This record gives sequence, structure tokens and C-alpha cells, in this order.
Amino acid sequence: MKTIITAAAFSLTASMAFAAAHSMAPGVEAMDQDVSGGTVTASKVTAPANGWLVVHRTDAEMKPGPVVGYAPLKEGENTDVAAILQEDVASGDMLMLMVHGEDGGTSTGVFEYTLGATEDGPIRVDDALVMTTVTAE
Repeated sequence: MKTIITAAAFSLTASMAFAAAHSMAPGVEAMDQDVSGGTVTASKVTAPANGWLVVHRTDAEMKPGPVVGYAPLKEGENTDVAAILQEDVASGDMLMLMVHGEDGGTSTGVFEYTLGATEDGPIRVDDALVMTTVTAE
């Protein structure tokens, strides 16, 4: 009887952990920030698979523009993800922090996306991009 109860408790715990891991919705959390140090940071990124936090320029039209930085992501919750900016970003510039996948490229672990390409492209949930915007201070 003790073995059955232990097995049932283990099964329930494993099922709850599996459900919790798979119920985390993909997302990006970040605030307006000082980028004078050459980086932009997302406080939390939840990724459905290994991939990238990609920093695009954007404006009031909220369309993703050129990529100005990126950082690797692991599947699940990532905290304090800092992307090194590859060009100057001025105070007042808007940046779109977006989750991209690691699919379709020729090399795993190498960011291969160019604007509009499918390699390492943006992920979508219900046809919406997984992103947030911040303003450089």
C-alpha cells in the first residue's frame, strides 16, 4: 500500500510540474531604460524553445525595424536578459524587444535572421508577435 501511495504522489507531482512548465505563456517584460552603457535588458523573457531576444528599432507605427542587438534565450523563463547594442541608440528612440526562434537557419546557436527572413524568425502566439517596446532614456 505504501508503494502505491508513493507512486501516486510522485505521479501527481510530476504532472503538476509538467503542466506548470507548459502553461507559461511566451512573453517579454521590460521597462524604459538608460541604454548609454550599450545594452538593453529585459527583466523577464519566457520562450517556448531555445531562441533569441532580438532588439529591433521601431516607432509610433509599432512595426519592427532593423535589428540593433540580440541575446540568446533558453527554453522557459529567462531573467535579466541583456542584449549588446550593435549601433548607437539615442535617448527617446523606441526599441522593440521580440522573441525569435532558432528554426530554419543553417547553424544552431548562430543568430541568422535578417529583416523579413524566415531563418531564426519571430515567433507568434495566436498570430501576434511576442514582444514589448521600450524607450531609450
